[in-house]
Amino acid sequence: MYHIIINPASRSGRGAKIWSEQIEPALKESNAVYQTYFSKKAGEVKHLAAQITAEHPDDPDLKLIILGGDGTVNEALQGIADPSKVILGYIPTGSSNDLARDLNIPKEPKAALDLLLRDAAPRVMDLGRLTYLDADQPEESRLFAVSCGIGFDAAVCAEAMHSPIKDTMNRISKTNNNSTLNLQHNGEIMTYLGIALKQLITARKVSCTLTLEDTVHNRQENLALPRFLFVTCMSHRYEGGGFMFCPSADDHDGVLDLCSVGNISKGLVLLALPTAFFGKHYFVKGINAHTATRMSITTSSPLWVHTDGEVTRKSCGFRVECLHGAIRMVTPEVK
Repeated sequence: MYHIIINPASRSGRGAKIWSEQIEPALKESNAVYQTYFSKKAGEVKHLAAQITAEHPDDPDLKLIILGGDGTVNEALQGIADPSKVILGYIPTGSSNDLARDLNIPKEPKAALDLLLRDAAPRVMDLGRLTYLDADQPEESRLFAVSCGIGFDAAVCAEAMHSPIKDTMNRISKTNNNSTLNLQHNGEIMTYLGIALKQLITARKVSCTLTLEDTVHNRQENLALPRFLFVTCMSHRYEGGGFMFCPSADDHDGVLDLCSVGNISKGLVLLALPTAFFGKHYFVKGINAHTATRMSITTSSPLWVHTDGEVTRKSCGFRVECLHGAIRMVTPEVK
């Protein structure tokens, strides 16, 4: 049986239309056995995932399909009791869909469903776990599939979540034809670039310390960045709608790839940012690549933090670890 969590609000309501006009008819035609769960408000996907996994604790191959965006997948991960017992399927209907982009999951919802219905062998995939270390707040952990970050990139995510331009582009996409979808994609890129420029100009001077431990390659690194802009930790290559901050990231190698940006002028960051769409930004001094199985960071001031583009709070410090082979996922290629 397929357990399908549907985010009807994904892409400003387009998720509901995709379900009713494309996915549900195809499922009925295929005679697949499935059960649906619709999220009706923010935070409900987590509870639905928790409910589904709690009701099937003895199923070692629970088939859970997410119809939504990367944020919907992230929310579901927070509710899954034991990711190793889940076979995750993804029908991408979000704005960025960086997870689908990196895994070559079809952009067209019907094609993504066809992939899931083949019952192909899933691939084993790493997850990341971020744990906040703020002394004045309770300890909290969040899983992520794509990336987590603190500073500039998280601030961009925080503002983009409430951007009226992005909402407008998502409403345009409801017409569901190629020209408007291309307009939406281009509009999203311009939205993110505009927000990034604003956040870059207004960014405050913050310092940070990083401790990186890579048990796979047997090395440890301690870094101090007096003028810190952001650090992103990635299990996949893309975030933010196609920025390839970590072009060497591999979702099954047991390590996280990191991009740290600090001790660099804002002008140079502005110069490098467009090249990050192609993973060519490391030509700028102050932008550095690292690998780690575990990482901890402490900042001099609280900054926004994101997991898979979902921003929940500001923090002065957290640790991140790679959970090697934590979940199975249906993709066109098995590694």
